[in-house]
Amino acid sequence: MSFNIGLSGLYAANKQLDVTGNNIANVATTGFKSSRAEFEDVYSATRLGTGSKTVGNGVRLANVSQQFGQGDVSNTGNVLDMGIQGNGFFVLSNNGSLTYTRAGTFKTDKEGYVTNSDGTARLQGYGVDANGKIVNGVLTDLRIDTSNLAPKSTSTVSSTINLNSTSAVIDQTVAANKFDPSKTETFTKSFSTPIFDTQGNQHTMDQYMVKTGANTWDTYTLIDGRNPDGSDPTVTAPVASTMSFDSTGKLTSVSTPVTPPTTPPTSVISSDLKITNWTPGSVTNGVWTTNGAAADPAGLTIAMANTTQFNADTARSIPAQNGYATGQITNLTIDGSGVLLANFSNNQTKPIGQISLASFTNEQGLQPVGGTSWKETYASGIPGYDAPETGTLGSIVSNSLEESNVNLTNELVDLIKAQSNYQANAKTISTQSTIMQTIIQMT
Repeated sequence: MSFNIGLSGLYAANKQLDVTGNNIANVATTGFKSSRAEFEDVYSATRLGTGSKTVGNGVRLANVSQQFGQGDVSNTGNVLDMGIQGNGFFVLSNNGSLTYTRAGTFKTDKEGYVTNSDGTARLQGYGVDANGKIVNGVLTDLRIDTSNLAPKSTSTVSSTINLNSTSAVIDQTVAANKFDPSKTETFTKSFSTPIFDTQGNQHTMDQYMVKTGANTWDTYTLIDGRNPDGSDPTVTAPVASTMSFDSTGKLTSVSTPVTPPTTPPTSVISSDLKITNWTPGSVTNGVWTTNGAAADPAGLTIAMANTTQFNADTARSIPAQNGYATGQITNLTIDGSGVLLANFSNNQTKPIGQISLASFTNEQGLQPVGGTSWKETYASGIPGYDAPETGTLGSIVSNSLEESNVNLTNELVDLIKAQSNYQANAKTISTQSTIMQTIIQMT
């Protein structure tokens, strides 16, 4: 019996050495989780039970358990290097076979799909619809689309404008004061805003402010120095919209004459200016021609609700408009929630996908399959998928990797312990052998 006990001890110590050695060997492996050898004692039992004087029958390996503690997250400078700060696993698919990993060393293949370091499995996440909205719920292969971002025509322009209440009134009934964009004395202030047509061509929209009374201002809108319909403002007089303010300097209405004129004349009263007759074009050798593009089908709305008339300089905040030219992808960023954001040369940012993380009720039940990956088992339970920073799931740290969670100092101490255990168990076998030799000699 003592031989069996000693042999079981040798086997256990050998397994402890194996586990410790494997931990030490993977101290530099990205996303590696250390293991721990767990043992339990063995007792022989009679038919009626163990009794109170039963001697143990040695030791056996009960389990080699993974320790899923957090590893240090260190910076690498590679945008597709990703570490998880907190709970969760990256999801990888190899032709539909799913594995789970904490190793975030990803790259792109020739088709733009995000894969693991050896290119055998694709990173899973959520795609986007035509409007750039994340479509949650269905896992898909994440792909970095490097195609150009199509242009978008401008449909809205907004800004905050203050018109100086102390500005001099320009009497437009005097012929010399009739509005002329080439004569600065015929208007109080002008503001320029870039806008875009349906083909992504940039145009300049100019707004000319003319103070016509104590609480009234006219505003003229020209695009590329011409009326929105392309006519020459020196030939066809621009149509003015009239802004009215109350005694506190707040805008009360914007009145725009209906074009073409009606009899009797009518106006549209609103806090916005609406341009529906814009025909994009350009001037070449003094001749204006259309450029083949069009304005936004919804027209061009200029929000004027934030216009005031206070005793301060006439000025405008930086305008906002929703159009842009064609853009080429310049770089990629990944935020903490795992959203992949493509940045384009036209200063636009577009989500192209979102990483999904998996969680398990019993992480210890996962089956290691090599390559710093695991598969689900009956013991682990089925995975739950969701976006990072949702519930108990951790966040994504881009340009970084999670290092191995092996504590090298502890492993070296465990190595000494395992060696001592092995020597001690070998000594029990040696001692039992000496006793048996003594008994044989007695006979």
